[in-house]
Amino acid sequence: MPPAAAPALLMFFGSTGPAKIPLSMLLIFVAAKLMAEIAERFGQPGIVGEILAGVLIGPSVLGWLAPNEFLSALSDLGAMFLLFRVGLEVKSSELMKVGGTATLVACSGVIVPFVLGMAILLLWGAPTNEAIFVGASMVATSVGITAQVLSAKGLLHAVSSKIILAAAVIDDVLGLLVLAVVSSLTHGKLDFVQLSLTALAATAFTVIAAKWGNHTMGRIVPHVERTLKIAESRFVLAMSLLFVLALLAVYTGVAAIVGAFLAGLALGESTGDRERDLAQGVSELLVPFFLAGIGLHVDLSALSHPKTALLAGVILAAAAVSKFIGCGLGAIGMGKADALRIGVGMIPRGEVGMVVAQFGLGFGILSQGSYGAVVFMSVATTIIAPPLIKVAYRKLLDEGQAEMGAEVIRVE
Repeated sequence: MPPAAAPALLMFFGSTGPAKIPLSMLLIFVAAKLMAEIAERFGQPGIVGEILAGVLIGPSVLGWLAPNEFLSALSDLGAMFLLFRVGLEVKSSELMKVGGTATLVACSGVIVPFVLGMAILLLWGAPTNEAIFVGASMVATSVGITAQVLSAKGLLHAVSSKIILAAAVIDDVLGLLVLAVVSSLTHGKLDFVQLSLTALAATAFTVIAAKWGNHTMGRIVPHVERTLKIAESRFVLAMSLLFVLALLAVYTGVAAIVGAFLAGLALGESTGDRERDLAQGVSELLVPFFLAGIGLHVDLSALSHPKTALLAGVILAAAAVSKFIGCGLGAIGMGKADALRIGVGMIPRGEVGMVVAQFGLGFGILSQGSYGAVVFMSVATTIIAPPLIKVAYRKLLDEGQAEMGAEVIRVE
């Protein structure tokens, strides 16, 4: 229950008056930035503070806000602009070079969590369909979380970072197929033709956009700039491409954020500093709603039952270990250091795990206990991943700081 000190705020937030939208935005944005500042002062990535801000002001603690359609829309936009901005910083040619390793990482990072999650629920005594759905919820990686940490630390240039990004995109396609198969099996029918067409469409869209998008936009952007008379024509084109590819991604079956990332990838070598600055500004506004929105979904009351709390702890441990081992083994050929970074970078489930859990609950397959455990796992893996990424990349961060120091000395 929300504390007694909050009724005035709740009255505003529960109203349909004109104050609802600005108050909601004010509360989330300020809380996210304040908590990010606190996290940074304690030596933790700011992203952890922004997620915890959602937990703090959400239903589980202060009860000032609850997830709703408006905040979900802002959260989706925040995730799209985050991945678009990350795409701008990565060269598609470099991602294609690590495609083989990324595919191996993604495949092993799907199989191990799925099998482990399903086995845990079966041993717990859950029905087979419920066990399969919990396994499916542990499959996909939330690329936005890791991408935000790597971007903020200036680590997107590292080979391991490129593999994480490429593997997460492939992971999303594989996760879509796993969810489609699981949903079909739990309803007693499996349409192989439809499943094959979905897989083909999703794969073709991703490969075509990643491989030829940059070359195509390199020809289109100068022509648009010469032709259009409107202000910020290059930025208008960038935003149009972002939403077009996000829409196409949804229609081919993958997440809109994958389309947004591919749009950034396509524009990475033909976009100037002005467009990057504008995209950065929009991203700084919207990303806190994505991060805090994850925290808003936490329901600590669901863990009040000891058995559910124990299940949540076991699933959390399995989710972290299975991605770390599965993805790390897929990248072991690159050496232990990079395998460690990739394994840690693929841990967060974020909104992806929650979406699968909501499907399972809506289908009547997941019990309330399993649903609460999966949501807790999704948020907890998202919170623990950034500090682990910081530790895993410490050597590269130290080397980068040393190079900056040497550069300053040379300039002086």
